Amino acid sequence: MAHPGDIVVASAARKNPSEVCSRLFVRARESPWGLKAAMVVFHVFFAGVLFLLDRDLIRRTKEKPWCTGTYLVIFGATLAQYFFTSGSSPGYVIDAMRAANGMKAIFIESPTVLKQSISRNGNMIPSINQSQVGHNNSQMNSSSWLKFVADLYPPGLTNRNWTCPNCNVIQPPRSKHCHDCDKCVLQFDHHCLWLGTCIGKKNHCRFWWYIFEETILCIWTVILYITFLHSKDTKAWWKDFILIVLLVPLAFCVIFLILLLLFHSYLALTNQTTYETVKRQRILYLRGIPAGVHPFSNGIFRNLRAFCCSRVSIYDMEAVPPMEELEDRARPYTCVDVVSCRCC
Repeated sequence: MAHPGDIVVASAARKNPSEVCSRLFVRARESPWGLKAAMVVFHVFFAGVLFLLDRDLIRRTKEKPWCTGTYLVIFGATLAQYFFTSGSSPGYVIDAMRAANGMKAIFIESPTVLKQSISRNGNMIPSINQSQVGHNNSQMNSSSWLKFVADLYPPGLTNRNWTCPNCNVIQPPRSKHCHDCDKCVLQFDHHCLWLGTCIGKKNHCRFWWYIFEETILCIWTVILYITFLHSKDTKAWWKDFILIVLLVPLAFCVIFLILLLLFHSYLALTNQTTYETVKRQRILYLRGIPAGVHPFSNGIFRNLRAFCCSRVSIYDMEAVPPMEELEDRARPYTCVDVVSCRCC
């Protein structure tokens, strides 16, 4: 029996070929294994063309097997890192709540929203709709999570600003709801379409290593393409034509990957996320912070250590620094600051 999606694609093929491509892309994107298979085919195709057309590369492989062997090792490591990153969890708020409470977090349906009265001196008076009233220990754990989150935010914000309007989870700072994953992500960076997962606190470092390996692989592949085009061996004109056609998108991929790698290296050095950089003025607790000040930065070395070595825990969530501290960071550097490694 034919699949309904195949019937739709077949009917669209008679109308517009471009529509077929777009529908196939959507179906591959909706299927995680379809997306992974497409990425594998993409890598194998661009690398396999070289071994099919370049006879000189085969000869060099026999003479210097270590060179081609290193390329193949990087090729395999890049695909392995892709699967490793795409299958990793970005770190969800609901998991942090479960770790903090020692039990399953309480999901609240939209018609029965949890209402809290919180004062800045730490006193919290919870009042829950009767349809959501449960055991006393559940209320106590929910209240403890609210107290924990309240201490991370600056004064002036209420729990209404912290509650996700989509899943009604109490969000710590730097968290955001991802509509593709339908979950709130800790230290949300972005949702990567090619990986099929969010990039957040738990897998941002893995994402950086994937970009790094992908950049090295693409640069090396471009060099092999150019070496083939400049070789003095007589070859058919259509081989050069195929390599030139493939070299153009590959060059764009290299430029994009280099820029992406530099940008995420900058984010790691300053302890920022893509979402915080792009949407800074839309985030309530980041408004009013002096320009050029990175509120969650602890210095270059400590930022890198946290980026590369940290593990998701409720105890290492970052609080929003007070405005006095942020204004102090905005002052110009002095000779004493340089000697004391203020930036580090």
